[in-house]
Amino acid sequence: MSIDMGTLYIVATPIGNLADITLRALEILRCVDYILCEDTRVTGKLLAHYKFSNKMISLNDFNEPLKVASVVGDLALGKNIALVSDAGTPLVSDPGYKLVRECIHHRAAVEAIPGPTSLIAALTVSGLPPDKFTFLGYLPKQDAKRLKMLEAIKENQHSLKSTTIIFESPFRVLKTLEIIKGVFGDTDVVVCRELTKLYEEVRREKVSQSIAHFSQTKPKGEFVILF
Repeated sequence: MSIDMGTLYIVATPIGNLADITLRALEILRCVDYILCEDTRVTGKLLAHYKFSNKMISLNDFNEPLKVASVVGDLALGKNIALVSDAGTPLVSDPGYKLVRECIHHRAAVEAIPGPTSLIAALTVSGLPPDKFTFLGYLPKQDAKRLKMLEAIKENQHSLKSTTIIFESPFRVLKTLEIIKGVFGDTDVVVCRELTKLYEEVRREKVSQSIAHFSQTKPKGEFVILF
């Protein structure tokens, strides 16, 4: 007798406040055979908060190519599996793309369990036009490549007329702001830090003011920059 294939659930989890999770996400996490996660320690805190004890398996940028075949094999055996990231919606600047592509190739069911994502949270509080936006994820680490990407955005701004959104680490945020100023001039920016967390901060100002602030105050946490 054949076994129906299981389902891979793409489950969005809180970006900070653990209460920001849907009832459906909790039900899926409770019922699946196991959970694929970037860092078992991070996901473990979420599961412990809701008193779940599911099996967790690490899936990250380094081991994803090695794990894909075994996950697809488990789906073929009828197992149901959840994929989560450390925070927010999986695959958005996080691992999982290769896995999803392979599951689709093998005709396994893939379902999205929607929920938090920091780029939309940042857009809604930014005060910038929300009807169209260009999301770049994390810019390249090399200054020259970051500059080239932002220059390409500037060339298309007249026709796009969209808000640009990027993620940035605290280690590169100041340099990225300086490159934005060099390309776009002293434009208006919104810098969101630690959204939904205890030390959440949203700064709406000229990019020169952001540069001055973070030159004096060491950047900490995860950043979303909009302009």
